[in-house]
Amino acid sequence: VQQWAASFGKEIAALSNRYSGAKLLQKKYKDVEGVVKMEEVNGEELVKKFAEEMEEMLGRKMKSVKRLAEAAEDADLGHEYNETLEFDYFNSLLINTVDEEGNPIPLGGEFLLEKNEHFNKLPVSTQQSNIQVPTNVYNRPDILNGVYMSEALNDIFIDNFQKDPTLTWQYFGSATGFFRLYPIQWIPDENGVVTFDCRNRNYIQAATSPKDVIIVVDVSGSMKGLRLTIAKHTINTILDTLGENDFVNIIAYSDYVRYVEPCFKGMLVQADLDNREHFKILVDELQVKGEGKVKKAMKESFKVLNEVLGQGSLCNQAIMLITDGAMEDFKDVFEEFNFPERRVRVFTYLIGREMTFAENVKWIACNNKYYTHVSTLADVQENVMEYLHVLSRPMVINHDHDIIWTEAYMDSVLFNTQAQSLLLMTSVAMPVFSKKEETLSHGILLGVVGTDVALRELMKLAPR
Repeated sequence: VQQWAASFGKEIAALSNRYSGAKLLQKKYKDVEGVVKMEEVNGEELVKKFAEEMEEMLGRKMKSVKRLAEAAEDADLGHEYNETLEFDYFNSLLINTVDEEGNPIPLGGEFLLEKNEHFNKLPVSTQQSNIQVPTNVYNRPDILNGVYMSEALNDIFIDNFQKDPTLTWQYFGSATGFFRLYPIQWIPDENGVVTFDCRNRNYIQAATSPKDVIIVVDVSGSMKGLRLTIAKHTINTILDTLGENDFVNIIAYSDYVRYVEPCFKGMLVQADLDNREHFKILVDELQVKGEGKVKKAMKESFKVLNEVLGQGSLCNQAIMLITDGAMEDFKDVFEEFNFPERRVRVFTYLIGREMTFAENVKWIACNNKYYTHVSTLADVQENVMEYLHVLSRPMVINHDHDIIWTEAYMDSVLFNTQAQSLLLMTSVAMPVFSKKEETLSHGILLGVVGTDVALRELMKLAPR
């Protein structure tokens, strides 16, 4: 046994030497022994240095955003609204576009654009910013006044970039829907339709405090056809306004109450990307049947919000009721759960052109102040955005200039143009408020300023 053990031990040693490369390492070390030295690394010091460098870099980004916020608020303070204002700006989809005679078309403008490594090899001009307006947002007087007022940001964009060359895209997302982006970039849209709305999660996270949201949707028989389609689109749009700091659940009701995801019964879940996408799949599968008994659904929603107090976002709480009308009277539910403080805000979305059984829904509106009528798919985006102004009001009145850092996300511009160089980004953003005397008590949110930070810029600071 001893002989066998000794033999086996030698075989193990031979194998370990062979496969670990120990002998090779020893030989290599002897070859360079005269010119290399061993040095002990202090891990704590490395991490501390990395943290300090990262703090300094992120601090520069925050200063840039603060300068933009101050400039935007001052520009608005000095701007007098003009209903008949006529003002030309550069539309990001039309620059360098010419008519049949070779002349730049209105809102086009001629720019020398050069591919820039720093901006992911996209053709840009760092001398100016431009405007993008979604197709569903029209060139109204408030858009023109906002564009005119925000032109004051051009100099700040350029100055920020000169002070910190690691900055990437800087922007002002207006509450009215237009998006001022620096530097100018040109990405022609084949179909001429701009679906991107700057009032997305980055905007929302900066404009509102964290929130607990329960979406209550009517799936009774009267919701069939186009109404259900509009209801589903409304839910998806609400989900798109939520981020990782928010908590959510969705309840469907007809003759009985059911959670669209039974695993999430009686609770709120973090509105991260996975959960939002999971909800969207389940919402798409909803079908209508039976009679709408909204009273039980509202009672269940209030109970969940009361029970999670201290576990959700610890901030705003809201119920989004999506229905074509409520036949039953459910005032006693509000009296039991939400009066007199009205701690939970209730937003009602009345779906469809005909206003059947709308009186009880209107009663909610009169007693909770938030009510909107959604008759077509085109109405959904603007009507959903309205709730953000309500939830942002306390922040605006208190002038809470909180800086937020978003969750990491894929750059959508790159996703559409250069899939081979997809980048993970984070955004630092800050709300912009009206400082005019007459609006202080109303709490008017003008929009959000921000800049994107590529995560690779942070990784450059990390020691190898």
